[in-house]
Amino acid sequence: MKRHLLGAVLALAVPSLAVAQDCGKVTIGEMNWASAQIGVAVSKFLLEQGYGCEVEVVLSDTTPAVTSLAENNEPDIVPELWRNSVGEVYDKLKQGGKIAELTQTLDPGGVEGWWIPTYLAEAHPELKTIEGVLANPELVGGMFNNCPDGWGCRIVSDNLARAFDLEGHGIKVFDHGSGETLAASIASAYTDKKPWFGYYWAPTTPLGKYDMTSIDLGPYDKAAHEANQNPGNPDPKPSAFPIAPVLTVVTTDFRDSHPVVSEFLANVSFKTDKMSALLAWQDENKATAEETAVYFLQNNTETWGAWLNDDARAKLSKLLDK
Repeated sequence: MKRHLLGAVLALAVPSLAVAQDCGKVTIGEMNWASAQIGVAVSKFLLEQGYGCEVEVVLSDTTPAVTSLAENNEPDIVPELWRNSVGEVYDKLKQGGKIAELTQTLDPGGVEGWWIPTYLAEAHPELKTIEGVLANPELVGGMFNNCPDGWGCRIVSDNLARAFDLEGHGIKVFDHGSGETLAASIASAYTDKKPWFGYYWAPTTPLGKYDMTSIDLGPYDKAAHEANQNPGNPDPKPSAFPIAPVLTVVTTDFRDSHPVVSEFLANVSFKTDKMSALLAWQDENKATAEETAVYFLQNNTETWGAWLNDDARAKLSKLLDK
């Protein structure tokens, strides 16, 4: 089936070399996680077949990508850059006019929170708030599934567990040893429709596979959240998790020399829950990023068709008409 999907799209594609002079060679950074790889595969196809670009994918990660932008003014395009993971070098690049932020690659961004299965929320609506959870510890199984050791979210969740006094309300904090066991705990709960309560984030495969409800932790408090990132915080305070900006960044040289392509890239944004669903499809079908991109292209023509200008839409009209 995957080969059929891939062949169907490629058969409709315009040979990129025939139209490469429209755009020329561009470089795009690909982060080393699945959602970024899917997004790059989608963008690469549309850049080549819709805009005539010759796309070179540069394998990277957050810090190396920002370092390369600072030292080499490349790659031209860096999608899915998590803004909260970059520091002063990025700030200097932006303030110095070396880079431009075109759009949010993920809409509304990276999502973190404490969750329960939706079947549990539907059976017990009071559990949709942290106050309801604290008042009914038995309904969530009396346990909080915490972040694994060594993860940044572990520090914040540890502090929030103290701020909300989970243990004092009869909720044991279980520290997972790995991301695999944390994900497996959700799958296991869903299999038997048992209670589950814990930390997770999106876009991820589990939140694409399993219908989960985010617990209302109250308002976001910037000062409290920043303090909760300190493992030595003596007096943690409650705060919701902020949404993390996830950006598509280009060099200003590229933006200025490729205004049409930059306009297209400014439109390329995936709903966070949609990306989670794509990750779940990829996992279930043991698909590559390219095969998952094909699946997205075939089943979301209205979404990506709206990203294109008229010329690119005409080049891809056969695929859009499928």
